[in-house]
Amino acid sequence: MFIYLLILHNFFSTDILEQKTQTFCELKGAVYIEREDRNLAHYTVYEEESEAFAQMLIYEEYSRTYADKAGLWYFVNNRGMADFSIYFEKEAGMADFSIYFTETASFAGCQ
Repeated sequence: MFIYLLILHNFFSTDILEQKTQTFCELKGAVYIEREDRNLAHYTVYEEESEAFAQMLIYEEYSRTYADKAGLWYFVNNRGMADFSIYFEKEAGMADFSIYFTETASFAGCQ
C-alpha cells in the first residue's frame, strides 16, 4: 500500500524530474519545507552560519508576488501551493547545496 501511495505521489507531483535537473541558482518562488521525509523534497539544503560559505543567498519575501527572482523565496505551509520543496539537512555533505538567509533582497542569488 505504501509503495502504491508513493507512486501516486510521484505521478501527481508536478515536474519533479524537471525541477531536479533545474540548477539551484535559478530557484525562486513559493517554497514548502519538508520536515519529515527528505525523499519527498525536491532539494536538500544545508543552512550555513556564515554568508561566506553559502552557495546561495536567500531573501525571505513576505509576498509570493515579489518572489520572482533567483534567491527570493516565499515560504508556504501547503505543499500543493509551492513551486518546489526543500528539506534542511543537518550535515553539509548530505545537501544538494548550502544557503544563507540574507536581510537584503539585492544580495539574493548564487555566489
